[in-house]
Amino acid sequence: MPNSVASQTLFLYSTTVSDVGTVRSNNQDSAFAGEHLIAICDGMGGHAGGDTASTIAIRSLAHIEHDDVNGDVSTVARMMETSVMAAHDAIVGKAKRERKLAGMGTTMTAVALVAGYWVLAHIGDSRAYLLRDGRLTRMTQDHSYVQHLIDTGRISPAEARNHPQRNVVMRVLGDFDIDPHPDIAIRAAHPTDRWMLCSDGLCGVLEDSTIEQTLTAYSDQEECAQQLVSMALKAGSTDNVTAVIADATLALDADAFDLPHQTPLVAGAASASLEPIADILNEPVATAPMLRDANASPAQRAAALIQSQPASQPSPRVAQPSAVREENGERANPDTGEIPVIQKRDGHVTDDPNDPDVAKAIHHERQTQRKETRKRGRRNRLIAILIVIAALALATGGAFGAYRWSQTKYFIGNADGVVAVYQGVNTNVFGLALSHEVKRTNIDIDSLPQAWRDQLQDGITFNSYDEAIQHVQVIRQEKSNFNDNSNTSKSSGDAGNGTSDSSDSSGSNGTDGDSSAGSSQTDGGTADGTAGDTGTDASSTGTDGGDAQ
Repeated sequence: MPNSVASQTLFLYSTTVSDVGTVRSNNQDSAFAGEHLIAICDGMGGHAGGDTASTIAIRSLAHIEHDDVNGDVSTVARMMETSVMAAHDAIVGKAKRERKLAGMGTTMTAVALVAGYWVLAHIGDSRAYLLRDGRLTRMTQDHSYVQHLIDTGRISPAEARNHPQRNVVMRVLGDFDIDPHPDIAIRAAHPTDRWMLCSDGLCGVLEDSTIEQTLTAYSDQEECAQQLVSMALKAGSTDNVTAVIADATLALDADAFDLPHQTPLVAGAASASLEPIADILNEPVATAPMLRDANASPAQRAAALIQSQPASQPSPRVAQPSAVREENGERANPDTGEIPVIQKRDGHVTDDPNDPDVAKAIHHERQTQRKETRKRGRRNRLIAILIVIAALALATGGAFGAYRWSQTKYFIGNADGVVAVYQGVNTNVFGLALSHEVKRTNIDIDSLPQAWRDQLQDGITFNSYDEAIQHVQVIRQEKSNFNDNSNTSKSSGDAGNGTSDSSDSSGSNGTDGDSSAGSSQTDGGTADGTAGDTGTDASSTGTDGGDAQ
């Protein structure tokens, strides 16, 4: 890999156009267009998450615009990979600290011009196209599920365009458990090379042939970007649409005074915070031009270019670096979204993770964050312990209060077969009885009616000891009444049994008398007219007596 500047110095002219589209409420794409670096990031993860993730990625890459490391291509390639990984760590760290951003991520496709070579870094499903000698080549491969299906021969590219899972990305930067390492490629640069970077809101609806035709037909970079974004929206794109156009320009005299120069442009979500990027580059940056009215005629567009900017098309905003802002009395804004900005001793400002001072600052921030995390963890544990203690105290207090209340109650129950008075309630908690015996009587449970036995088994509750004692007397009286009734019933039963025996005896004797009388009458031949209890026998006897007479 060559480490010297190419014999023919190439410069880069670039521009970008981004539009929120017709469906989305906010633009989650971010783009950068500079003299040495172009980049496109398509954020995902909710209303705020996608904005934040794509902005962090652009900020992490921005330092490459001026850190060309004396044309060392290999060093720049490593620098781009390091910057992409730093963006991933920053996104993950912010998502952990702000749970509302959980699940955010972004794609990233970037191209840097270094000493006559293109250095390409790519992850996700945004794309980079290179138009060379009138021929369009797609320089990136989508890290998506449908691309996997295409690569394995399960579906065709035509089927992938309408596949229900065409938006599922398998590799991105962010709060996901996936590989965040980007694809890195290096390719020799040629004069008149034209790059087009875009989000899937554009390449997802326009055919490659349409993109090639547009890139060839429009030599003006901004007009080309305007056309591509406008056509994607007309084709029915429901996503944010962003395009970056960059041309390699050959400078025959690299030492000439008037060399090609442009102010770096920032589009999409990242344009809301230009000052941090201006601090990183230590030079002015501006917002990219907005999409013009797609329905305007060519004559109207020409008139708009000649006349002042229409009211509906706000002028680009330019942000100066912190040194200039301080001179102008403006407040400095060093926030770069998780990656620290370091001002070197020579006044140079950078957030390059490869810079030792930046790496040291990152290490210091991580140590501070770890200390804060440990402190927060100890605080949370202390709070948890206090909550547990308070809960135990509350439970203990409640249990003690319940026990104190239970000791104001009394009940009458069974104590080893006799009636006893207990203080408390007739229950237990976790094997602990909430009552104790205070008076035992001599009233046998078995001597009471069954209804009383059942009540005493469950316990008869009272609000005071005196009430319980009074009820014991009632039970004693009821027991006495029950025993008296039992004795009376028994005596009556014994008397009834005696009468029956007498009757039986008389009956027996009467029968026997009748027999004797019958016999006497028969034998004596006398008829008395009165007989015994057996009428048949007596009648028979009387008849016999009459005959005898």
